[in-house]
Amino acid sequence: MEEDKGILAQKLIDVVNEISAITDYRCAIKKQYCNLSRRLKLLIPMFEELKETKEDVPEEVIKSLISLQHALESAKELLKFGSEGSKIYLVLERDLVMNKFQEVTAQLEQALTGISYDELDISDEVREQVELVISQFKRAKVRLDTPDAELYEDLLAVYKQSNDGVTDPDVLRRLAERLQLMGISDLTHESLALHEMVVASGGDPEESIEKMSMLLKRIKDFIQTDNPEIDIPAIENSHLSGLSEQVSGNDDSPKSITIPDDFRCPISLELMKDPVIVSTGQTYERQCIEKWIDAGHGTCPKTQQTLSSTALTPNYVLRSLIAQWCEANGIEAPKRPGNPQPSKTVSLCSPAERAMIDSLIRKLASSILEDQRSAAGELRLLAKRNADNRVCIAEAGAIPLLINLLSTFDPRTQEHAVTALLNLSICEENKGSIVTSGALPGIVHVLKRGSMEARENAAATLFSLSVVDDNKVTIGGSGAIPALVILLSEGSQRGKKDAATALFNLCIYQGNKGRAVRAGLVPTLMKLLTEPEGVMVDEALAILAILSSHSEGKAAIGAAEAVPVLVDVIRNGSPRNKENAAAVLVHLSSGDQQKYLAETQELGIMEPLLDLVQNGTDRGKRKAGQLLERMNRFIEHQKQQLQAQKQSEPPEPQPPSSTSHDDS
Repeated sequence: MEEDKGILAQKLIDVVNEISAITDYRCAIKKQYCNLSRRLKLLIPMFEELKETKEDVPEEVIKSLISLQHALESAKELLKFGSEGSKIYLVLERDLVMNKFQEVTAQLEQALTGISYDELDISDEVREQVELVISQFKRAKVRLDTPDAELYEDLLAVYKQSNDGVTDPDVLRRLAERLQLMGISDLTHESLALHEMVVASGGDPEESIEKMSMLLKRIKDFIQTDNPEIDIPAIENSHLSGLSEQVSGNDDSPKSITIPDDFRCPISLELMKDPVIVSTGQTYERQCIEKWIDAGHGTCPKTQQTLSSTALTPNYVLRSLIAQWCEANGIEAPKRPGNPQPSKTVSLCSPAERAMIDSLIRKLASSILEDQRSAAGELRLLAKRNADNRVCIAEAGAIPLLINLLSTFDPRTQEHAVTALLNLSICEENKGSIVTSGALPGIVHVLKRGSMEARENAAATLFSLSVVDDNKVTIGGSGAIPALVILLSEGSQRGKKDAATALFNLCIYQGNKGRAVRAGLVPTLMKLLTEPEGVMVDEALAILAILSSHSEGKAAIGAAEAVPVLVDVIRNGSPRNKENAAAVLVHLSSGDQQKYLAETQELGIMEPLLDLVQNGTDRGKRKAGQLLERMNRFIEHQKQQLQAQKQSEPPEPQPPSSTSHDDS
C-alpha cells in the first residue's frame, strides 16, 4: 500500500506540474482559467507530504485520491484547450465553455471534499491551504465573470453573415485586435486549432466549424489586405512529395517541414491539391481516386468498403486548411486541376471530322427549324461518342448556338440541344464555357417547361456543371433548385435519380441548403423514404444528412415527423443508410432538442443503435456513438427528474387500521 501511495502521490504531482506548464490562455474567460491553474498548484504541498509520510493510508482515502486524479486530468484537458484551442470557438461557444468550466470546478471540489483529511498525515498549515482551495472552488462554481459581450456580438454578426456579404472593415479590425490574430503566426495557430477540431470530428465537421473556418478566412483576408507586408516570402527549392520534406530557407541551415498526415492522399501520400470525399467518408486526391474508380475498382482503397456511389464531394474545409498551412510555412499552395488558365486540350479530330462538324455548325446557325433540329441531333450523338469530338465541337463554336435553341418552341429541337450540352459538359474545359456563355437561364427554362426527357437531361446537365465549385453558387442562384425539387417529385425513375444527384451536389454548398428547404425538398424526400418500392431511399437519406446540418433543414426535418422513419432505417437499413439516418438524428438532437431524444427512446432505438456502434461503417459507428452518448445523458436526466419529483411529493395518507371480528 505504501508503494501504491507513493506512486499515486507522484502522479498527482506530475499532473499539477503539467497544468502549471500550460500558459497563455486564449479564451474569453482567461481570468478563471488562470485562477484554476493557480489554485491547483496550491495542492502540491499536500501531495509531497503524502509522498514522504511513513503512515499507511486507508483504502477509502486511496480511492478518494484516485477520484481527485481523474478530476485533475479533466482540468488539464480543459486548460489545455483553453491554451491551444480555437479562439473563435472559445468566444462563440462561450456558454458551452463556461458550463464545462463549472463542471470541472464542481468535480474538483467534490473530489477534494471527499477526502478524509483526519486519516492523512499532513501538517495543519497544508490542511488549511487545502481547505482554502476547497472554499475557493465552492465560490467559483456560482460566480463566473461575464465574457466580453462586445467581442461576442461582433464575432456572432460576422459568423451569421452570408458568404457573399460585405463585412465592415472596422468590425474585422476589432476582431483581429481583440482576438490577437494580427500576425501570420497567430493566424496559423488559429487555423491549426480549427483543423484539430475537424480531425476530432473524423473529417465530418459540424456546420459551425465550417462557418468558423470561413470567418477566420475573412479575418485573414482583411489582415493581408490591410498589411500587405505580413505575407511570408515564398521559400525556394520546396518539394512537396515524399514522407518528410526538406525546405531550404534564406539561411544556410535546412528547415524540415513535415506535411500533416491528414493533408496527404492515402493513395499517393502526397499533399492533396483537390481533396474529395467518397461515399465511405474517406478523403482522397481527386485524380488519384478517379484513376482508382476508372480502373474498375468498386471499393474504398483505405477501408475496402463497397462504394455505394461514385460521386465525389469536394472537401472544402480541408482544402482551406491545406492552403492556410502552405501559406504559414512559406510554401506555394498547390494548384487544383481546372484552376484559371489550365493547359488547353488539343482535339485529335481528323480533317474530315472537322469538316463534318463545321457543316453541322452552319446548319445549327440556320434559320430553318428542320436544319437546326437535325444538326442538334447529330451533334448530340457526336458529343456522346468520344472526348475528341467534345473538344472539337466546342472549338467550332457550337455552345452559344445550342444555348440559343434552348428557348425554341419545338420540343424535339430543345431536347437535342440540352442533351448535346449535357454530353459536351463531360469535358472539364467545356463546363466553364457553357456557364460563361450564359447557358443556365436556358437550362432552367427547359427544366421547368420542357418535355420529360428534356427536363431530365437538363437536371443531369446541372449536376455535371455543378462539379465545378464556383458553379454550385451560380446554379443555386439561377432558380434551378425549385425546378429540381419538382422533378424529384414527378419525374420518371431516371428523372428522379438525375434530380436527386443534382440536388445532392448543389446542397454541398452551404448557401444552397436554405434554398432547397424553402423549395419544399424535405417533404419530397420524406415521401421518397416511405414509398413501398424504396428505390430512392439511398439518395433521399444522403440529401437529408446534408440538409440536417443547416438550421432550416433541421427544423423542416423535425416538422416532417421524420424520427420514426429514421429509427426504422437504423434498425433495418443498409450500412450506408444506417449511418446517414444516424447523422440526421445527431443533428436533430443537438442543442436543446430533448423531444427528439424522447421520441427515439420510445421507438426503441437503443438496441439497433448499440448494434450500429459495434458493426456499422466507420462513420456509422462515430455517429451512433454520438447519438448513444446523448441518449444516455437524456435517460440519466430523466431518472434524476423522476427521483426529484418523488422526493418533493408529500407521502400518501395511510388507510386507518381495521380490527377483524369473528361472528361465530
